[in-house]
Amino acid sequence: MHISFLLFPNVTQLDLTGPAQVLSRMPGATIELVAKTLDPVPTDAGFPLLPTATFDTAAQPDVLCVPGGFGITGAMEDQATLAWLREAADGAQWVTSVCTGALVLGAAGLLRGYRATTHWGSHEWLAAFGAIPVKERVVFDRNRVTGGGVTAGIDFGLALVGRLCGEDHARFVQLSLEYDPAPPFDSGSPEKADAQTLAKYNALVAKHAADRPARYQAAADRLNEKGPAG
Repeated sequence: MHISFLLFPNVTQLDLTGPAQVLSRMPGATIELVAKTLDPVPTDAGFPLLPTATFDTAAQPDVLCVPGGFGITGAMEDQATLAWLREAADGAQWVTSVCTGALVLGAAGLLRGYRATTHWGSHEWLAAFGAIPVKERVVFDRNRVTGGGVTAGIDFGLALVGRLCGEDHARFVQLSLEYDPAPPFDSGSPEKADAQTLAKYNALVAKHAADRPARYQAAADRLNEKGPAG
């Protein structure tokens, strides 16, 4: 089982490393980190990740996964990135994403007509790319699998392991990782967070990604201008 994760600058590393840790525990699994070049790729956590392949050298994946992060706007605007995603998705058994990586799949035309989820802060934009928004933590629709925000990547990984290797092995992986969440605070969704915490998050987005709505819309417009082929 060959699993390829897309790497791009300012990716949220846990969107990638969370599910990668889970999926790597499938029998015979290999993980490839694919980027435009082999140069270290900066993450939003302040440390880089090293690609293992480029768009030109990457193997055909069985599972294609796109993580999210503030860097998705650049990925959505990069035609080489979108072209590689379309090519890789064409031969993949599973086309997947975590967090706002769903919008990169959307910009590549790979979520048209599919039920999908993403981070709550960008959920409303799924429809602009032809997806059917679903507010669930992990969504399966045919061979498309999307996970919600950041930590949902672990749940996504376990759910996919269950489909590929059976529930018994998925339970084994969960135990081996001691994945038994008991968060110290009940503030993990906008419905649960208090007004002050929600305002603080919105201020962070306004500071670092104020142009995000306009760039999302521009990516959606480019996709829709191209028509069904993406």
